[in-house]
Amino acid sequence: MSKPRSLWFGHWTLAHRILAVNLLTIVLLACGVLYLDAFRNQLSEERLGLIRREANMSAGALAVSPREARPKVLESLARSSDSRIRVFGPDGRLVADSWQTTGPTYELRDPNTQKWTKDAARAMDRGFNILVGATPLDDFIEPEKDSLQAWPEALQAKASKTAVTQARNAPDLTPVFSAATPAADGVVLLTTNDRDFTRTVRSQRRSLFVAMALAVLLSVLLSLFLARTIVRPLRRIALAAHRVRLGRAREVKVPRLPSRTDEIGLLARSISDMSQSLRHRMDNIEHFAADVTHELKNPLASLRSAVEGLERVQDPELRTKLLAVARNDVVRLDRLIGDISEAARTDAELARARFEPVDLGSLIEQIVGAWEHRRETGDARLAFARPRKDTAVILGDPGRLARAIDNIIDNAISFSPSGGLVEIAAARVGEEVRIRIDDEGPGVPEEAREAIFNRFHSVRPESEDFGRHSGLGLAIARAIVEGHDGEIDVQDRDDAPSGARFTIRLPATELA
Repeated sequence: MSKPRSLWFGHWTLAHRILAVNLLTIVLLACGVLYLDAFRNQLSEERLGLIRREANMSAGALAVSPREARPKVLESLARSSDSRIRVFGPDGRLVADSWQTTGPTYELRDPNTQKWTKDAARAMDRGFNILVGATPLDDFIEPEKDSLQAWPEALQAKASKTAVTQARNAPDLTPVFSAATPAADGVVLLTTNDRDFTRTVRSQRRSLFVAMALAVLLSVLLSLFLARTIVRPLRRIALAAHRVRLGRAREVKVPRLPSRTDEIGLLARSISDMSQSLRHRMDNIEHFAADVTHELKNPLASLRSAVEGLERVQDPELRTKLLAVARNDVVRLDRLIGDISEAARTDAELARARFEPVDLGSLIEQIVGAWEHRRETGDARLAFARPRKDTAVILGDPGRLARAIDNIIDNAISFSPSGGLVEIAAARVGEEVRIRIDDEGPGVPEEAREAIFNRFHSVRPESEDFGRHSGLGLAIARAIVEGHDGEIDVQDRDDAPSGARFTIRLPATELA
């Protein structure tokens, strides 16, 4: 039962994961900054709206109050709102000030007398304002001569006949909100140093910083998790690759990481397949080297024996026989070395070959014509059922395909009886092209049908000249066919009393 894959492992590439981790903190920071800026702006608008309403209420209350009761009303309004209320007459002179009766209802604090923590908070305020691009507020300074002309919002309210608000910064960067509204006989101005506003904003900012700290912690944990999901499997792959390079272990298990569908999973499976292919190739090289050594020893031993005999034998007839043996051994060695070289080059050349469309009907026709022209078929006859032109087309290397088919025809001719018929046919069947080569020989025993494709398989007909075949022909043919993503097998014929049927299956293609 396979393990369920999470979204993180199943669909996200490494680039996506790294980008997500790197962007997480930035996105959360941006969201937090935008939220805090929006919160502060909304809170500021609410406070300005509140002081505007208080200014209008104060102007209305003063307008309906008897003149002698106005100081008490002014005092009551100032205490209830913790603000300072000024009343300016029609000529702009200050006619009433709530602080004359209530005393100061707020205090503008000197930042030089405060603790360092307040300096740090103000530095953070300035940094936040720069970050969000907030418009700097004017500094609040009490005028030396308190008159209507010293307050721009009061002048604007008198001119526009509507309430006007304004926000300024106190020396300690707490806001001072003011609202001026026209009255029956002048202008009413309210000012207040709203320290609660700053405490509320800074409290929200602290909460945001706590959230950001958690986000950074989460980002670090995710980064560590990401490093684990990348570094640990890469280390396992690297160690396995190092063991493969050392070559001390016969079998090195490279982790395939089947649950990973990202680049690391692809890398793991690619290296695993590469190591298996390398191990298989090395095993083949070892077996091939052992087989070559074994096959070369026999003709060399025979040649050596013949040469040594020539030194001792004086009989002309016997010397002639020994020279014939030596000549046959040299021919056998030459053929064997040529076929060994061909077998060794096959895999490498197929890996580099550029495949092209090949019409197997035309190719086989040329091969059959060459056999008949050389007249090397002996008593055997060749018959080829040529398919329609451009119907048996595959992608491949024409030279290598010709060698594979030629080897099988050669094998069929060598096993054919005197006057035997070798039938060759090619046709497209579905998505593949099938080549069939039938002979009338003894056939291939079922237990040997796989072995005949091994290198240096040496079961040959008794009538064949010694050393004519190296035992590599069918092995080369299979390597070429498999190099073209095809298959080759041998069965007994079902339409004759005896004989073998070699069948080659290759993927078909269409001519452009």
